[in-house]
Amino acid sequence: MVETVLGTFMEQELLSQPDIWTRAIDQSRSEDLLPADGLAVAVIGCGTSWFMAQSYAVMRERLGKGLTDAFAASEAFLNHNSAPRTYDAVVVITRSGTTSEVLEVVAGLRGKVPTVALIGDLESPLVGLADTVIGLPYADERSVVQTRFATAALAYLLTNLGVDLTEAVADARDAVSTEVPHELLDAEQFTFLGSGWTVGLAHEAGLKMREAVQGWTESYSAMEYRHGPISIAAPGRVVWLLGDEPAGLEADVAETGALYIHGGQHPLAQLARVHKVTLERARARGLNPDVPRNLSRSVILAATATATATASAG
Repeated sequence: MVETVLGTFMEQELLSQPDIWTRAIDQSRSEDLLPADGLAVAVIGCGTSWFMAQSYAVMRERLGKGLTDAFAASEAFLNHNSAPRTYDAVVVITRSGTTSEVLEVVAGLRGKVPTVALIGDLESPLVGLADTVIGLPYADERSVVQTRFATAALAYLLTNLGVDLTEAVADARDAVSTEVPHELLDAEQFTFLGSGWTVGLAHEAGLKMREAVQGWTESYSAMEYRHGPISIAAPGRVVWLLGDEPAGLEADVAETGALYIHGGQHPLAQLARVHKVTLERARARGLNPDVPRNLSRSVILAATATATATASAG
């Protein structure tokens, strides 16, 4: 049966998330490696890591820990002479530690701004570039489609801010083990919504569905959804809200005939649930999310890699 062989690594990795989060939480409580409260911080990453950076940045500012901005590494330009930005530290999230844009930014910051890197692969070149390394090797993955590294990194970061994720871990155990109903397997289209720190989670949920299922998936801030995107909601499509619900949203979605999903679990656990739904949708279509179309574990650009290696040796 095709269901038993496709997405083997992704399945193992997404199911392990509750236990992996517990390890990341315990590690975070035992370390003091992230920028101190009050410092201005930039958080960078690519793809999934960028979305985790968004969630962390919003939560850090919301809790009064200091100015925090999230950037895609390719658009950070933190060391750009013509448009300098002032930060006391830069936090980098990367599973592989080999992504060209990340390496280029960190190499350019050496000796200028302290950098802290959360890394899955401790043999990566980034280990030699960052000032401080937070290793999460137990969360590293073999599937190209990320699940547990991203959520473990966010669990580490949120715990450092004083966020209690006990409920998230408990909810995730149910989220990753519950059978996926046919209405989610057969849905034509998904839109994921978030508010505040969960906007990043919504973007990540959308990315997972696009990567693994090759499906039509969108993501927005929940308050922005009715400013146009709700026009695509219809029977056979899904609107999935992670986080706080704006007044009247459920009723407005109901009028479209779309399936509305919200509540019942911690937002981080709901993201783990999306991982499970994504895996089963990929399997139903005969796709293998371990090796998605047109993607690799890390984006390595030859010119950037050469420049970074020169900077590292200098």
